Amino acid sequence: MKQSAKEKLMEIIFLVAALASIISVALICLFLFVNGIPAMAKIGFFDFILGKNWSPSDVPPEYGIFPMILGSIYITAGATILGVPIGVLTAVFMAKYCPKPAYKILKPAVELLAGIPSVVYGFFGIVVIVPIIREVFGGNGSSILTASILLGIMILPTIVGISEAAIRAVPSSYYEGSLALGATHERSMFFAVLPAAKSGILAGVVLGIGRAIGETMAVIMVAGNQARMPGGILKGVRTLTANIVIEMGYAADLHREALIATGVVLFVFILLINFTFSILKRRMK
Repeated sequence: MKQSAKEKLMEIIFLVAALASIISVALICLFLFVNGIPAMAKIGFFDFILGKNWSPSDVPPEYGIFPMILGSIYITAGATILGVPIGVLTAVFMAKYCPKPAYKILKPAVELLAGIPSVVYGFFGIVVIVPIIREVFGGNGSSILTASILLGIMILPTIVGISEAAIRAVPSSYYEGSLALGATHERSMFFAVLPAAKSGILAGVVLGIGRAIGETMAVIMVAGNQARMPGGILKGVRTLTANIVIEMGYAADLHREALIATGVVLFVFILLINFTFSILKRRMK
């Protein structure tokens, strides 16, 4: 009887925990859409999404977020292009190539990267990456390229950790069977083990992209924060998240509502990324 009561109690606790998560997400969605959708209606949906000018102080004010949408996409794409290959190859090395003494150092180092605050990454970008970009490519250094490099570094712990776990989860028979058929160590890894782990690796990539598109503080410090159409990878831009953080402190009325509507657009982006991942995962199965 006591055991049955304990089990029932734990079921209730688990249910409450699950409901708390669901309710939290639902309340966030409700807040965003209730405050953001009316703003889009006032401004005009296409004027808001496709407008190229963001100038709340003008008369009349203009609230076009298309430059910020492109800025977020370009920086996230750049971070993905730089971070994903490095992250996956690092995971392969740690899972199958890394000597144990080196692994004891490398593993905590990767985990430490995940614990570094965003503002510290931002300081690193300002002090190290921005001057290097300025000297090598010209310009003032605060640009799409700089932000992409910094975010590429920031998403590495997520991609490496999840990809390594996915690779280690692949049964050893895949690797051993490939070797038995005459394949080399490298060929066995890249044509037998990695395809078997692609679902987990893709999950790590999607989480990394989510981290990149939602990053704010580090991007504010190195991307230039210029609310204009991107003019090249060496020019400054402003992302959706940066736009919200920079102006929310003094925004009021329609300006504030427009910033919340910007959060709605960002939320939709995250939903699309997760929806795409779900479709890809089903096709892989």
